[in-house]
Amino acid sequence: MSTEPTIHDSIDNAATTVGSLWPIHSFVTANPLSGLEDLPFGDAVEQASDLLGGRGYPSAETFRRALHRGRIDTELLEAELAEAGYDDDPETLLDLMADATDATGSDADAAVDHVDNVVTKWLSAFLDEGSAYWPMPNRDAGFYAAFREVAEYDNEIPAEGIVADLPETPTEALEMVLESYPDHQWEPIFEEQLAALPGWTGFIKQRVDAESEWQSAYPISLEGYLAARLALLDAVGADIEPSADGADLNPADELAGAFLRAWEATYRGELVETVAAESQSLADSDTSGRPDAQLVFCIDTRSEIIRRHIEAVDDYGTHGYAGFFGIPIEYQGYSADVSVDACPPILEPQHRITEIPTDDDTQASHDRWSGIREAADELIETVAANAATAYGFVESTGSGYGLALAARTLLPGRMYDLFDATDERVPDEHEFCDPLVHHQHTYAGDLPVGLTTEEKIEYAATAFELMGWEEFSRLVVFTGHASETTNNPYDSSLDCGACAGNPGGPNARVLAAICNDADVKTALRERGFDIPDDTVFLAGEHNTTTDDIELYDADVPESHADDLEQLRADLAAARERATAERAESMGADATSGISETERRAADWAETRPEWGLAGNAGFVVGPRELTSDLDLDGRAFLHSYDWSTDPDGDALEAILTGPMVVTQWINNQYYFSTVDNAVYGSGSKVTHNPVGNIGVYQGNGGDLMTGLPLQSLMVADDEPYHQPLRLSTVIHAPVERVNAILADHEELANLLDNNWLSAAVVDPTQDHRAFCYESDLEWTPMSVRPEANPPEQTAPAVADD
Repeated sequence: MSTEPTIHDSIDNAATTVGSLWPIHSFVTANPLSGLEDLPFGDAVEQASDLLGGRGYPSAETFRRALHRGRIDTELLEAELAEAGYDDDPETLLDLMADATDATGSDADAAVDHVDNVVTKWLSAFLDEGSAYWPMPNRDAGFYAAFREVAEYDNEIPAEGIVADLPETPTEALEMVLESYPDHQWEPIFEEQLAALPGWTGFIKQRVDAESEWQSAYPISLEGYLAARLALLDAVGADIEPSADGADLNPADELAGAFLRAWEATYRGELVETVAAESQSLADSDTSGRPDAQLVFCIDTRSEIIRRHIEAVDDYGTHGYAGFFGIPIEYQGYSADVSVDACPPILEPQHRITEIPTDDDTQASHDRWSGIREAADELIETVAANAATAYGFVESTGSGYGLALAARTLLPGRMYDLFDATDERVPDEHEFCDPLVHHQHTYAGDLPVGLTTEEKIEYAATAFELMGWEEFSRLVVFTGHASETTNNPYDSSLDCGACAGNPGGPNARVLAAICNDADVKTALRERGFDIPDDTVFLAGEHNTTTDDIELYDADVPESHADDLEQLRADLAAARERATAERAESMGADATSGISETERRAADWAETRPEWGLAGNAGFVVGPRELTSDLDLDGRAFLHSYDWSTDPDGDALEAILTGPMVVTQWINNQYYFSTVDNAVYGSGSKVTHNPVGNIGVYQGNGGDLMTGLPLQSLMVADDEPYHQPLRLSTVIHAPVERVNAILADHEELANLLDNNWLSAAVVDPTQDHRAFCYESDLEWTPMSVRPEANPPEQTAPAVADD
């Protein structure tokens, strides 16, 4: 059997070094170096630097600021520096780091730049998702065929070489380009060419993998893209021979690594110490008692703030669960033209859920008012897209339109009130629609419509098992989340990441409908979940910009009216406190919390409607009582888990293989977008240029930007708000249980061994001692709580071979 590489194999291998990029309308935070996670972190950032030119560590000034503000423990720093072989004082070393980081830019290759401009022009035309008024011809034949058809008419393409007479298939074109190169150079050639425009490459990868409607209608492949690109490079006589492997290691990286480890250890140590202390208190206290209501939020760091303030208002219990509520669905709302995947990108949808009207009168009112609003929106969009009509429109509408523009610019808070009042006249879809949850014995594509009774029972039971629930209040609210922002291409990056950049309210409604099903309740009781007859499940949605929580309460019986009224009042009180905290974090007066957050939501010139997940650094897996008395500053993901109700470790395994992986992706997206925004982020929103409803350029063309904008990360141009730390996971469970899960899931152990995140365990079975994961399934004690009679077992736990 031949072992010679094929072009297809070489492309597949080369493509792993570039991360996938989701379209901007469903932005999904992901590790931009996800294809390199099988390497140690330091090796991965070095390789990425060679290919992409990106910096992999925070700047010397970022470390200096953290050191001066007490965020880096000096003793930990001295230990890390000594282990790395440095004995100078930190300030001197930071100066050395700054000097070593100052890089001189390489001379641009004019021929390659020209090819980049041409190929991105045609990629943006071909990959457009509905915004172009004049679409590229022949798109249904695929990118390579469409490019082949237009190439001869593009005067920017020289009629030289292969591109002058492109073969019919991309494989043939690649064979011609590679004819003079040995096959062992194919993969490096493809790797460098794919990394030349990583944004476009990442988007093509994601589009192919997702098998979306756009991909089905207008197919593209990495092979077709590379064939067009390499044919263009051949036409301009560019050299495609791969550069020598392995550039010189940046001397600043090793030093920066030591500072980073000390910073992370400082944060992790404080978090673990606090959780360990609360673990002991939890063991000594009585936490029984039925709360007035229970609210289940997404594990999102923004939920930590509102949960803390809700609990402070009255006797409420809050819980954390992945924001898609464990149900991987494809969802289509009543007014939506297309369905969306409402589950994490590591999962595939398993069910199709649609909204069906149940109230004719309310539906008619909604259709009438929303039709007027949609017509106005379409008119504005047409005017904005057509310069010829824009002047005439403004001239004919006169001062009225000018006043509207002035009001939106100068009085965004007042406009928010106006829009809010208008929206109240338009019934929300949840007021006259129900999600079609019950199994319909039909399919939408490959997906069954609805869920069987058995599937409903399993989803509900899984939710309660993962959260360790043993008690249920009269009201249980599954609370999804969404953001509110105006004129923001990155608005989906502020919605629910667990729902693939979509609002989480629909998923919450599905789980509430499941749990209210009488057959489901009966089956759950038979499984040991003691659900009282007076427990009612409902859904809601948390607006993370304004901290308003809307309750979807149409099906709540009259018997619970007083409970509902009290909950609404308490949520309003919690909102006042939470928005005050958010306003202050954004540099505004805390007393203007609600008005300031509403202004940001309505202001079409606001580049920072909210901080999103900026600041994220920790992931705590354990009962809420471990953190309920703590102000975690909106920096920690919180997943509810009770080790005592999970004897087999199945629930913990689901959390570590699912939510922990997703939070690691989110954390690394924020990390890399902060440490090198030009390469891994998207620059300033002020100069963003949206393209094709799929992404943004910086300026008038070039590569798609791949990460988060500066305004989502920085207080000022030179001062990050987000502290770029790798994720510190703290798990409240027996260390042997955690180790057994890692032993069964090599991919998780590799993430830890390769330092993409860290893990610590607070073990309630070992007198609440803390253990830190080192490598190769070995743990070491982090600290020993002083006591008169310490237990005999103090050695680290190691998985059995």
